[in-house]
Amino acid sequence: MGQEFTRRDAIKLAGFAGAATLLGGKGAIMGQSETMLKESINELIGAVSDGAYVLPKLPYGYDDLEPLYDSQTLHLHHEKHHAGYVKNLNTALEKLAAARKAGDFSAVKALSQAVAFNGSGHILHCMFWKSMDAKCAKNKSIAAVPDELAKLMNDSFGSVESCKAEFAAATKDVEGSGWGVLAYEPTAEKLLVLQCEKHQNLTVWGVTPLLVCDVWEHAYYLKYQNRRPDWVEAFMQMANWSFALQMLAIARR
Repeated sequence: MGQEFTRRDAIKLAGFAGAATLLGGKGAIMGQSETMLKESINELIGAVSDGAYVLPKLPYGYDDLEPLYDSQTLHLHHEKHHAGYVKNLNTALEKLAAARKAGDFSAVKALSQAVAFNGSGHILHCMFWKSMDAKCAKNKSIAAVPDELAKLMNDSFGSVESCKAEFAAATKDVEGSGWGVLAYEPTAEKLLVLQCEKHQNLTVWGVTPLLVCDVWEHAYYLKYQNRRPDWVEAFMQMANWSFALQMLAIARR
């Protein structure tokens, strides 16, 4: 699958996982089905390999998001900032493993914070790369929202445009550094727009992010300086709604 993961693949995966849930009991995906589901999600975002977290390859070239997202920023963002979260996450987990072996948990508070911060940064960045569509950036066109996702947007926000407007407004107004997040909330089976500060703050437990926009300054400062609203508007022009639909199909499993 990898970069070739399609809407049909997501629907097949969701259907397979749903059948497994029925066989295994409510809320349960048992045995091989659970393994296949985890592997499919990881192949979609490229977050882990052989038990260790890894920096995924971008789904496009470094200059493919021009002119909306400049290649210099993308190089630094991916190869320095994202890579730093991966390294620090693995280091924190290694130290926790050593602490368990030694039976010494005196540093567990700091290490737990490091896992939450760097782990959230890593997974959100994996999703962020997929949340942008290079074809839209090159063609200066906005992708249509797939029908299934549009229906849920209508049910949750009143209209597709209201959903987009709330997402953009919330992302522009994140206090300090953080993210705008479009997420699926399974209890009410609806979409929510969330502001995520400092990666791990201000979330709702149990939601699945579908589309994310990075508004830490390192994400946009070289091209947009302090003009965060301009960066968010550029992101909205290349938002990858097909990826959001893929994540929705997995979330609804």
